[in-house]
Amino acid sequence: MATLKELSHREDRLEGGHRLCAGCGASVAMRQIMLGAGEDPMVVGCATGCLEVSTSIYPYTSWSTPFIHNAFENSAATVSGVEAAFKAMQRAGKIPADKKVKFMAVGGDGGTYDIGLQSLSGAMERGHDMVYVCYDNGAYMNTGIQRSSATPKGAWATTSEVGAAQQGKIQKRKDLTSIIAAHGVPYVAQGSISHWKDLTTKAEKAFAVDGPAFINVLATCPRGWRCAYNKSIEIAKLGVQTGYWPLFEVEDGVWNMSTPSRALIKAGRKPVEEFLKPQGRFKHLFKPENEALLAEIQQDVDDYYEYVKNRCGE
Repeated sequence: MATLKELSHREDRLEGGHRLCAGCGASVAMRQIMLGAGEDPMVVGCATGCLEVSTSIYPYTSWSTPFIHNAFENSAATVSGVEAAFKAMQRAGKIPADKKVKFMAVGGDGGTYDIGLQSLSGAMERGHDMVYVCYDNGAYMNTGIQRSSATPKGAWATTSEVGAAQQGKIQKRKDLTSIIAAHGVPYVAQGSISHWKDLTTKAEKAFAVDGPAFINVLATCPRGWRCAYNKSIEIAKLGVQTGYWPLFEVEDGVWNMSTPSRALIKAGRKPVEEFLKPQGRFKHLFKPENEALLAEIQQDVDDYYEYVKNRCGE
């Protein structure tokens, strides 16, 4: 794996000067992951969302790679088509057979967990040589902070309000990483912007495999999470330390817990409230009448962490 010195000399494929919010985790995730892509040329397809609208407003672009703006639901389909066309042109002798190009599809949780799930599943099942990256900020942030199936239980969103009828989102978050792992693809991983070395190493593995790979990244959204922009990395780190977002990878069907999460087995996890408290979207949970709901959320986190731990044989 590349050293920090080697990574520091690699080209930034997402330049500064974009219009993403201060503290946005999406740009941090993209830069960390693309550092792991090596020096080969890359084609990026990005679903409509915060990342796309803030980095490619005509006539400007922050991307130093060929970049395709896709509809909300079809980033995986578009990039799988580009990858298939590239291979067809190689077979036809129009592109040298030894030429290497990396293909990456990107979407937020709304465009990945929900609207784009069919497209993503199809690309994974067909076996395209591509990496799909989901920057998971837990809601449809670009269109107004509506809840998605990645939104945590108890979180406020504009379509999971807090009031007499309910206290934020009622349902648990979908476990998309396990769903994609069930497709039997060569590489699947869960990472966080708070652990750059872990994430960049996982990106190197994802781009190195022959076939489809998927990386799900916890990416803070200060606007939607109602948190301080300069606390993004700290809060994402708490997501890992509490077990809300375990770090793990699945290589050819073998589950392995990543070092930062494995260390918590002995050291102990922090209570999930330490992850929730800095976020205004959860402030109602700390009212006395929601004590039972907060305990329920802690139990959900405990259950998910144990599930991952058991799958990894820890």
